Amino acid sequence: MLFGLGGLVDLAGGPTWLAWSLYLACYVTGGWEPTLAGLQALRERTLDVDVLMVVAAIAAASIGQVFDGALLIVIFATSGALEAIATRRTQDSVRALLDLAPERATRLAADGAEEVVDCADLVPGDLVRVRPGDRVGADGTVVDGASDVDQASVTGEPLPVPATVGTPVFAGTVNGAGVLTVRVDRAAAESVVARIVTMVAEASETKARTQLFIERVEQRYAAVVVVATLLLLGVPLALGAAFEPTLLRAMTFMIVASPCAIVLATMPPLLAVMANAGRHGVLLKSAVALERLAQVDRVAFDKTGTLSLGAPAVVAVTLLDGTTAEDDLLALAAAAERGSEHPVGRAVVRYAAERALDVPPATDFLATPGRGVRATVGGRVVEVVAPRGLEVAATAAVAVHEEAGRTAVVVVVDGRPSGVVALEDRVRPEAPAAVTALGALTGSGPVLMTGDNEAAASALAHRTGIAEVRAGLLPEEKAGAVRELQDAGHRVALVGDGINDAPAMATAHVGVAMGRSGSDLATQTSDVVLVRDDLTALPGRSRSAAVRSGSCGPTWPSRPRSSWCS
Repeated sequence: MLFGLGGLVDLAGGPTWLAWSLYLACYVTGGWEPTLAGLQALRERTLDVDVLMVVAAIAAASIGQVFDGALLIVIFATSGALEAIATRRTQDSVRALLDLAPERATRLAADGAEEVVDCADLVPGDLVRVRPGDRVGADGTVVDGASDVDQASVTGEPLPVPATVGTPVFAGTVNGAGVLTVRVDRAAAESVVARIVTMVAEASETKARTQLFIERVEQRYAAVVVVATLLLLGVPLALGAAFEPTLLRAMTFMIVASPCAIVLATMPPLLAVMANAGRHGVLLKSAVALERLAQVDRVAFDKTGTLSLGAPAVVAVTLLDGTTAEDDLLALAAAAERGSEHPVGRAVVRYAAERALDVPPATDFLATPGRGVRATVGGRVVEVVAPRGLEVAATAAVAVHEEAGRTAVVVVVDGRPSGVVALEDRVRPEAPAAVTALGALTGSGPVLMTGDNEAAASALAHRTGIAEVRAGLLPEEKAGAVRELQDAGHRVALVGDGINDAPAMATAHVGVAMGRSGSDLATQTSDVVLVRDDLTALPGRSRSAAVRSGSCGPTWPSRPRSSWCS
């Protein structure tokens, strides 16, 4: 702001002393931190760009070019602020992960008495009571009770998982309507959430270590510039040149040789490209992200919330008894599910509304965790339940849908299975086109990486045109899958939306997050954000941005020319 005011005073023909005062104020407000860093470097007998920038700014003032010196300060201070923001974003993402797991849990004593303790104090073998709506305090196994547990934060599955005796559960996941007793299997420091925190932090530090080369170069560069400046000043003076023009030439060289001059030459086009991409729904967090996009030769997708909408929808109805019409069966099921908060129930009610069915009122509603719902509709007892333990006809119909990757529930009327309702996660309309375009751009087919089951993953992959599927992955396994591709020589972009995608995003060459549906952690960890959740913007605007910015240099040996920069 001070620099801008000084420029306005200059343009308006105001007092020179006022413009100088404002420019010198820029020296103070923007230069104190790099000055301290430069002095620290000198105490350690090293030279870096902080020293070079401070000396160049002072040199500019010494020859009357206060404007140029203030400009150097502004550019350098701005770059430092952006670096600090990036560092803080990583720290915030790690803190957001820690918020997933609850701080307190209800531990059961040997006599059955309850005590509230810190989750950090839980040890393997402890029994923990998890009430409806509570977050699970530790990784463990259910030893009593039944419920539905929302594990989307860990596995990415779109539907809550039935939890009964013997079911493993994870810290940070959300319990449904039932009460569970969980035996702790791992200490808090070894939980899945804790491992996610560690992986995100380690991946971020690994990326930072790639900058060590630049740090080594900058020290040598600063030393070369200082020596060259001294030579430009000393040699002509030794040969009898006049002092003032010689000093002017030496100081001019130092100012031009400052790295800020390079910033002035490169940043405007990059910023213009990033702004244009932003107007079309692609947020590029830095110029580095733009350059890395130009190097990507393999794209990996998460499933739920990324290629799919993350919400189940009714896709098929199979009649079993031949006496109930499809519309009547759906109306009965919607009536029974109207009081349910389960995603399956909401999907059935929504589908009945879409078909404009007349849904009768229901009474005596009862939800059984892990099984389903029951209600009385028009004098008939209607149940919408999981297919476990039902007769052969229902089991056979269910198997057909489950083999296709769908979730199936059975509608039971007066104790007799009358139909099967199949649901599946809806594919984003633009997903197949985006997958095809990215495959053409990178020269290799995208990969689906998901924590969902193999059948559901394969079904969605078939609908979107993806050939390679890796299913049932926990967060650390998804990050490991990304590393496998990188070890094979690929530059990987990981597109995801959930907390469970954060380690893989941090590990990938480029992390891409869904802006609207994505979790805070995913958007903080990523390098690129699709603001409108439009997957076609990634191969469209991101590629165009990389080409226009000049980021597309020579291709890697493993990447065909028909890549992002073709």
